[in-house]
Formats: sequence, C-alpha cells, structure tokens
Amino acid sequence: MPKRSDSGKRPTIRDVAARAGVSVPTVSRVLAGNYPVAPATRAKVLRAMRELDYVVNAHARALAGATTKTVAFVVDDVTGPFYAYIARGVEHQASSEGRLCLLCTTHGDPERELAVVELMREQHAEAVIVVGGAWDNESYTERMTYFAKALDKSGSHLALCGRPSLGQDVPATTVHYDNEGGAYAMTSHLLSAGHRKISYIGASGGFSTTDERVAGFRRAHADYGVDFDESLVLPGEFSKASGYETTKRLLAERDDITAIFGATDMVAAGVLRALRELDLRVPEDMSVVGFDDIPLASDLTPALTTVHVPHEELGRTAVRLAIHRDEESAADQVVLGTHIVVRESVGPPRSR
Repeated sequence: MPKRSDSGKRPTIRDVAARAGVSVPTVSRVLAGNYPVAPATRAKVLRAMRELDYVVNAHARALAGATTKTVAFVVDDVTGPFYAYIARGVEHQASSEGRLCLLCTTHGDPERELAVVELMREQHAEAVIVVGGAWDNESYTERMTYFAKALDKSGSHLALCGRPSLGQDVPATTVHYDNEGGAYAMTSHLLSAGHRKISYIGASGGFSTTDERVAGFRRAHADYGVDFDESLVLPGEFSKASGYETTKRLLAERDDITAIFGATDMVAAGVLRALRELDLRVPEDMSVVGFDDIPLASDLTPALTTVHVPHEELGRTAVRLAIHRDEESAADQVVLGTHIVVRESVGPPRSR
C-alpha cells in the first residue's frame, strides 16, 4: 500500500521535493525525463520517491502536456489470427521499450476507429498503432490525416501498420507489407501450374488490403497472357464462413474452375471445408491457396500453400519507429517483403 504523509494523504510531488531537499520543478524535470538534471540530484529524487512510495499521477502529467508511456494498439478484432500475431509483435516491442500496451478494438467500424484515435490523443498516448487495411474514402482519409497532425502536435505519433501511407506531408509512420507482390507471386504460381480459371474469393472493393491483392492477381494474368475474368473475383468477408458459403455458390454455378485463391488463410479454410462436402479432392480436383501464413495454414488438410506475411515483425517495427521517430535512422515508411510458402494444396489442373 502507498505510504501516507503525516496528514494521512497520499504522498505528493511536494513531499518528494521536501524529502530530497530540492525544488518542485526539479522533481518535475526528473519525472519528465526530458530535461538535464545532475546525476546526484536525480539520485536523491529517485531515492525520495522510493522512500515515500510515490506514484506518478499520470492524469496530472497528461494535463501538463506530457505523453504517457503508453502504446495504443488499434485493431479490428484481436481474435483474428492475422491481428493476434501482429499484436504479439506490438506487445513484445512495447514491453522491451518499457511501455504499456493498450488494446483497442474497432469491430471493423471506420467511425469507431476514428473515435478511438481521438480518445488516445486525449489520453496522451505516446504512440497510436492502427493495424489493418484502410477504406478508400476521402472523408475518412481527411479525418485520419487531421488526427495524425493533432497527435503530432500533442507530442504523440500515429503509426499505420499494414495499410498505405496518408502522404508525404502527413506526420505518420507507415509500416506496410507487399500485398500486391505477394498476390502476384501466388497467382503466377497457379498459372505456372497450368491453371487458367482461377477464382479469387474475399474481395472488398474500396478496402486497401483486397484492392492491392486483386491488383496483383490481375497483373499476373496480364503478364501470363491469360484473359482476366472479372466475374471470378467474388466479394466476401475475411472469414471461414464466408469462404465456405462463397465456394458453395460458385461451384453450383460454374464447373470450369480449377483453382481458388482465398483472400486470407481463414477464407481458404472455409473453401477446403466446402470442397470436402462436395467430395472434391485437393489438389487433385481443385487447387486452393491462401494469404497470411498463419499457423493454422500448415495444420490444414492438405497443408495450405499461402503467402507469408511477417506479422510479428510488422508490429515490432511499427512500435520501434513510432517511439524512436526523432532519431536520424528512423524511417517514415517501411515496406516488408512477402513470399509464397509452397505446401500440398496446389497441383496441375484436372482435365475437364
């Protein structure tokens, strides 16, 4: 329990100053950590704080304009494996930097995401890490740009993880990964195996993640001289249920499909379930691939060929660059590489 002063109240900064024999402003400088204080004086203040069991009033520090040693992690849904592994990278890096990690979920609502960012600005979080794709919406982009600038003015910083930059003049760090390149490589892998009727399941128009993946899917078709069938790019959520239901509808209408590209590994897991129920073998009757390379991918039957995303590295890099943004070596924008992981779910197309 915190020790009390003679009046029975919790020790204050004035009590610490009196015990250390220094002024209140000197104690404030030691607490802030951004003003030069003689080592001997700092030692006296820290000793007094220990003796009094003084606890810093974070709210008072926020009112004074100082940021708290908190990293806010803003995510759609932490139960999704993609976000969970980025979250682990964020938490590990924040912990190693001596920061507290605060998790905020938005449930896929852009308005809630903006509200959370504003709240973190009011709470003086040192860094706000926003994870996942962004909606291609002018109003949304303008408001996020506003918050980036507002966070910067308050001494905080916005870091975008897994989404495009807001622009060169916006004070935000961007840590992205090569969505388009990954989708291009995977589609090329399928085309090289002989597939010509490939369906992409899980597209969300206007959402940066799938827009980039569909762009890579389309570009690979062009480079291989294969006609691109727009009707085979099917909308859906990033979920197992969506992959399952969409596959059932697709194959009830088309009998010429030889490969399915799930927008995520969870979508691909749903595709595999639907194919089992339809008595279609993978890869003998249908090839299936995914994107993300979550641990589940290697445990599926057959093991899923997919695009590897460096989840934990994304989280670690976002926190590191946001906290050390003033250092000369800190970059404003980093793009991490992706690559395909070949397992057992792709084979040559069966003749029809």
